[in-house]
Amino acid sequence: MSKKSKNNRLGIVFSTNPDFNFSDDQDDSGDIDSLDPSEQKLRVLIDRKKRKGKEVTLVVGFAGKEDDLKELGKFLKVKCGVGGSVKDQEIIIQGNHRDKIVQLLLEKGYSKTKKSGG
Repeated sequence: MSKKSKNNRLGIVFSTNPDFNFSDDQDDSGDIDSLDPSEQKLRVLIDRKKRKGKEVTLVVGFAGKEDDLKELGKFLKVKCGVGGSVKDQEIIIQGNHRDKIVQLLLEKGYSKTKKSGG
């Protein structure tokens, strides 16, 4: 049995039920629908932890689909002209771009966006 089929079974190894048919009822995109940008409560903060003293700008609090989060992350990276990533429901932008990101999000319709931290 290949690794690919093992990953699809989500830990089910054996069943004593003769009528058992493994089916993955969960969606891979198990996220809820994205809220309207004006309803999103985003927080933008600067972080240095676990990054060897280098500053990154974090955008946290996004509620919605992973694809929408990745799209927003790509928009911010392009506008700031830097690298970054999207993981664990937060957008990571390299460098200290907090003020610029807050302004971009407000212009894009995320009216409940705030700076967080010192």
